[in-house]
This record gives sequence, structure tokens and C-alpha cells, in this order.
Amino acid sequence: MEKLLFGTAGIPVGTKPRNTLEGIKQVKKLGLGCMELEFVRSINISDKKAPEVRKLAKQENVLLSAHAPYFINLNAVDPEKRKASIGRILNSARILNLCGGWSVCFHAGFYMGMPHDKVYQSVRESLEAITEALKTEGIKLWVRPEIGGKPTSWGSLEEIIKISQELEGVQPCIDWAHLHARSLGKNNSYSEFAAVLETIEKGLGKEALKNMHCHAEGIEFGPKGERSHSNLGSSLNYQDLMKALKDFSVKGVLISESPNIEGDALLMKKVYDSL
Repeated sequence: MEKLLFGTAGIPVGTKPRNTLEGIKQVKKLGLGCMELEFVRSINISDKKAPEVRKLAKQENVLLSAHAPYFINLNAVDPEKRKASIGRILNSARILNLCGGWSVCFHAGFYMGMPHDKVYQSVRESLEAITEALKTEGIKLWVRPEIGGKPTSWGSLEEIIKISQELEGVQPCIDWAHLHARSLGKNNSYSEFAAVLETIEKGLGKEALKNMHCHAEGIEFGPKGERSHSNLGSSLNYQDLMKALKDFSVKGVLISESPNIEGDALLMKKVYDSL
């Protein structure tokens, strides 16, 4: 990608009427460059509606990504639950593809007290099935497991880099606030942000830094990790994060996932552009 785009997780709060098409127009009006389609509760765009979304996003030059449903566990013991999880990611990718999008992210699952290497294999097998199915269907977009916000969630930085090394079409989704919460307060300074970017570059090459799908927000967390998202200024050191992203010439998308989605997307863009 040519630059780092800033955008919202879903339809901006101030959008009226609140629908996807108006959301894309509002993103453009605000001076932002991307929007994440939030399929977290359900995949709420139909096959029939998707071409309209695609046409408008292209017209407004707004890059689309998607967040697949929360109800996913690629480590589910029950084969039917795992199959359903794979289906939710595939269906999200199919609709995103019809909308002209480029990257689908998701929370891959939970350790559930199992050995981490065994869980890794379960997730890997599921992701391989997903990437093979998309390849068979001729769908070309990035499949991105996201950093988990709790230590009990599968998706450490190391795991996500490793699986991206092993599977074609898979790359990380880096939620900077989740990294902060998962580590119970670390990963919140310039040197730590830089170290994460260096780790990604070392593991996946410089190209990975030119093709990043990131989230940022404030975050409330406790001894067990993430509790809830909050507005940007509450916890995440976004000023240092913007400097690190600029210094490493990161390109791709940075999606605001705070309650004040467009306000914080604009705040990050303002800080970034001032550097």
C-alpha cells in the first residue's frame, strides 16, 4: 500500500441515517480513508447489497476491511462448533470480497487450559482450511488473526507471526491496545512499539510493514487482561504509537475501535500528520 490510512470500526457515530452506504460517505466527508465493516454480531450485508457498497467505496476512495463475528473458536473441542467458526470467517470473507474489501480480521479462539502447541495446531488446521477454500473460490484477500486482549485468548504476537509465516494469505491484525492489555500494562511506550514492529519485520519481512491491518483504542484491563474498550486518551500512549508507525514507514490501515470512533480516528490522523 502507498500510505497509512485512518478509519472507523463500523459506521461513524454521527452518520444519519445509520447504514453502511451513508457510513462510507461520512468517512469520506470526515477526511478519513478506510472503514471496517463490523460483522461482529452478524454478517449484516447481503449478496444483493454488496455491489452497491463496492461501487460507492470505490467512488469515494474508501478502503474496506471487515471484522468477522465474535462467535468464533477455531480451537473448539466440538467439531460442529469449529466447523461453524470456519463458516463464519468464510462468509465474512465472501461478503467482504463482494464489497471490494481487502482484509478480514477475527479473534481466532481460546486456549481453554490446553497446551499452547496443541491449540496452535488446531488453529493452524482451521486457518489452512479457510485459505484453501478461499483460493478454490478465487477470492483474494488477507485473512488476519488478531492479537487477543486476554492471556487466555489464542493470539500472541509470536503465534500470529508464526502462523503468517506458515500459511499463504495470512497476515497479522495488530490491535495495539490488546497487546497492552494482554501484557498487563507493557507495550505502551515508543521503545516497546518499535520492538513490536522490529519483530514483525524480522519475522515477515519489510513488506509486512507496508501491508498492516491495525486497531487502536483506549482499553480498560485487570489481572485477566482486557475488560472493555474506552476512548483513546484513557490508557493507550497513542502519541508514541503514531511516532513509531511514522518512523517505521508503516502502511495499511489503522482502525479506531474506541467508543468515540471517528473522533479518535481523526485524533490519531492529526497527530500522525503533524510528525
